[in-house]
Amino acid sequence: MTDISLVATGKGDLCREIMNELPEWFDQPEANAACAYIVEELPLLVCQRDGRVAGLVALKQHPPSATEIFLIAVRRQFHRRGVGQRLVEAAADWAWVAGCRLLTVKTLAPRDQHEPQYAATRAFYEGSGFIAAEIFPKLWHEDFPCLFLVKPLDRRIP
Repeated sequence: MTDISLVATGKGDLCREIMNELPEWFDQPEANAACAYIVEELPLLVCQRDGRVAGLVALKQHPPSATEIFLIAVRRQFHRRGVGQRLVEAAADWAWVAGCRLLTVKTLAPRDQHEPQYAATRAFYEGSGFIAAEIFPKLWHEDFPCLFLVKPLDRRIP
């Protein structure tokens, strides 16, 4: 039995639950609520470990060639245990089967503030094969520059 599954219901509640456990990354209540609302309409893959949802990834298609990791979150007790990597692999497989050749993600670009959690996030994406493509200084807000990363997808066998 695989540790990855597609969730059909309760996606927003699950998203809120995990985001609430990670205030270093998800500290904007209005943005979190909006994210949980949007996730209800997106494909949501979860990774199960020790009998519970360890992490999730929500995917947004951008036809014809790209799928975006709209949200990825892993419960703290499962950090550095391969859950995030499994979720990225599952997202890449899902994107490939959907006909996409790129997997993309947006995260906070480096700023003049001490933010080790975002440095770790960027390192995770780069270690997962993403390439920093562009910084959008004001995509979200002038205080939150967006780093856009792209992962070309290799030929995969579904």
